[in-house]
Amino acid sequence: MARKKSRLSPRGVILLALLGVLAVLLVLFFTGGSGEKIRKTEDAASPASQGAAAAPAGLRAVTLYFISEDDGLLHAEEREIEAGGDPADEIRRLVEEIVKGSSRDFVAPLPPETKIRQVFIVRDTAYVDFSREIMDAFAYGSSSELAAIYAVVNAVAANFRDVKRVAILVEGGEKETLGGHVDLSRPLVPQPSLVAK
Repeated sequence: MARKKSRLSPRGVILLALLGVLAVLLVLFFTGGSGEKIRKTEDAASPASQGAAAAPAGLRAVTLYFISEDDGLLHAEEREIEAGGDPADEIRRLVEEIVKGSSRDFVAPLPPETKIRQVFIVRDTAYVDFSREIMDAFAYGSSSELAAIYAVVNAVAANFRDVKRVAILVEGGEKETLGGHVDLSRPLVPQPSLVAK
């Protein structure tokens, strides 16, 4: 008895060919083709490129302000901070230098226990968020409160041209005042009249 040969119909051949093409496309899709994109990603994360990104950016000269006991005005003092990174990072480093105090005989405007929690910039306004020590560790009179606030506001605006106003926050929120004398409910503009000529 002769056996019948099984033959595919033309429809079956087309279906088989389409399944083969689909299988090849799926393999290419899930393996990433030639792998060039994977090599580029590896190059971007190579130790050589990481070392270049971690290299120090250098120093930047800035002007800080501290209080003189002689006249009660803010006096300029030059300092260097680490440059580079986001402008908010540089502002943070600048304000940390104000907290450290003067390298001359001027009075530090902020308590040394003060920490800078966060700095961020929205349009032309820098927001500097201080820890609660800025309020708890210092008894402000009207002139010392004015000097403390404008030591920060004037220094940030003087060293960062795009910043026109500075908002002082405490523990992430707005405070009406630090010691009852200066309104902090809105961002402040620099006051050059408080700086000694």
